Amino acid sequence: MTENPFFAPSSLPYQLPDFAAIREEHFLPAFERGMAEQLAEVDAIATSSEPPTFDNTVAALERSGRILSRTATVFFSLAASDATDGIREIEKEIAPRLAQHRDEIHLNRALWARIKQVATDDPEEAWLLERYRTDFIKAGADLSEAEQAKLKELNEQLATLSTEFAQNLLRAKTDSALVTEDPAELDGLEEAELKAIHKDGKYVLPLLNTTNQPALAVLTDRETRRRLFTLSVERAPENFELAIKLARLRAERAALLGYPNHAAYTVADQTAKTVEAVEEMLAQLVGPAVRNARQEAEALTEQAGFPIEPWDWSFYAEKVRKARYDLDDNALRPYFELNRVFDDGVFYAATRLYGITFTERPDLKGYHPDTRIWEVFDEDGSPLGLFLLDPYARPTKRGGAWMNNLVEQSFLLGDRPVVMNNLNITKPAEGPTLLTFDEVTTAFHEFGHALHGLFSQVRFPRVEGTNVPRDFVEYPSQVNEMWATWPEVLANYARHHETGEPMPAELAGRLQAAEKFNQGFRTVEYLAATLLDWAWHKLAAGEQVEDAREFEARALEEAGIAFPLVPPRYRTNYFAHIFSDVSGYSAGYYSYIWSEVLDAESVEWFKENGGLKRENGDHFRRTLLSVGGSMDPLAAFRNFRGREPRIEPLLERRGLK
Repeated sequence: MTENPFFAPSSLPYQLPDFAAIREEHFLPAFERGMAEQLAEVDAIATSSEPPTFDNTVAALERSGRILSRTATVFFSLAASDATDGIREIEKEIAPRLAQHRDEIHLNRALWARIKQVATDDPEEAWLLERYRTDFIKAGADLSEAEQAKLKELNEQLATLSTEFAQNLLRAKTDSALVTEDPAELDGLEEAELKAIHKDGKYVLPLLNTTNQPALAVLTDRETRRRLFTLSVERAPENFELAIKLARLRAERAALLGYPNHAAYTVADQTAKTVEAVEEMLAQLVGPAVRNARQEAEALTEQAGFPIEPWDWSFYAEKVRKARYDLDDNALRPYFELNRVFDDGVFYAATRLYGITFTERPDLKGYHPDTRIWEVFDEDGSPLGLFLLDPYARPTKRGGAWMNNLVEQSFLLGDRPVVMNNLNITKPAEGPTLLTFDEVTTAFHEFGHALHGLFSQVRFPRVEGTNVPRDFVEYPSQVNEMWATWPEVLANYARHHETGEPMPAELAGRLQAAEKFNQGFRTVEYLAATLLDWAWHKLAAGEQVEDAREFEARALEEAGIAFPLVPPRYRTNYFAHIFSDVSGYSAGYYSYIWSEVLDAESVEWFKENGGLKRENGDHFRRTLLSVGGSMDPLAAFRNFRGREPRIEPLLERRGLK
């Protein structure tokens, strides 16, 4: 297949994939050639007669697998963002084969022997060399042949099951959607929202990935709220059994590699380092969070006039928020039009902080008509890379929001970054796209990841941009959320979509005053999911789970986080972060709160130093964003902050002190 677009680098600017030329039938041949080519390259490295050096071994590995990298990057972007039936079938076939391919490299004894002999005095090379050695050890390079054969079997099974888990969830978005022919049951949704979900005489409200669906905050019919909540928590029931199997296989793999459980295996190369460090941090949060949530529940019960249920929380929280702050989402949404949020908010803050500018490139096309592309320039006019935005939900897109690279920055390969943000905003049938404030915050958050990728200035793709430990990757993106409510930024983008009038100062003030509202709920639902993840992945090899629902309930009770009115943000059956390979957060969902410790410290630093100033942005960019994963991440944090992180700013932010 000489015309396969993956067989050569794209000729488009920045090597943007030529989506117009890519067809589904290109993927399998490109995967097969890419894997074969990389194995040949690896064999040449492993069998070289030259003494092992950094350049002919580690750097050579960084140069290998270009066809496979191009193919996998595009394929898995589509599998997450626009998964057709054909893509899903290819994913089922290719996932275990890719697991096998990775094992062929990591378990190559001759290659491992050369890596162990490499030495270098260059700090960036030394850090990358240590990453490679850790990768190989954790992948089983030191195991016996029999143990490696068992490991390969486990990895293939895990790849197959995690793909099945993710595909079940994608189907459940619509299979478990709330369906009604009576618009009265959906009272509380705005007219534009009703039009957007109306098709063939029915209203179909698809599920988003979290337990609490956004519509629960506005639906006035209590029975409709109950139905929607029940559909949410009971979706994809077949995934309970898959979760048991995945946890068992991970525990077995961890034991094979010399770890007591998967949690210990995961954190060994994170910034947390140990299970004990994670548990010590979480223990400081559980008690105060539950206490706050119980106080909030009392206020909601008083507002409702009857004992509330989980499906009532968001609805009455909105009523209490309105009573306390004269604030509700419907009053805010007219000020948060999608294009203005990005042009005059997200991009504006980045320009003020870092001097970068954005030029839309309508001549460049993404994989879907809704995708928009901007070229990003540094202050001196030099090109930085491309930014793609895919804002809308669709049946073929997984839930949530995320950033991914289409091209990774690397001086070694001469590549500039092409980064992408995916959101899941309901596309209106007509008229402007108006966001909730949570969706605005998410837009700033995901662009924080994009900046991490765009500002990367490293030699090697293995450590570019967001290729940092999982419990560090959320940190820069969480910092970027602060600009959503920074007065100067908010005043620039929060304008009425019809009149252009700025959000009244007193309304903006109430929005900022309400930031700590409902933090007990938010912290408890997050911690419940975190501790559920932890319970599944602290299972020892051979430890049996018969009933996933019972295990879940017992785990939450034993962790002291069981509060029926606030269920976990994700239950076991739809916890894609930890049971699919898409996000890779198994035993790592704690990362968000771990990163938030650093985030809260950094926000404090920005405020102490004058906030939205170029010198502040330049310092953050130079010391932290640009170095990616090319050095110890906590050393990068110290270079930025000037000290070790403290937990007190986080406790203050979440009202836990």
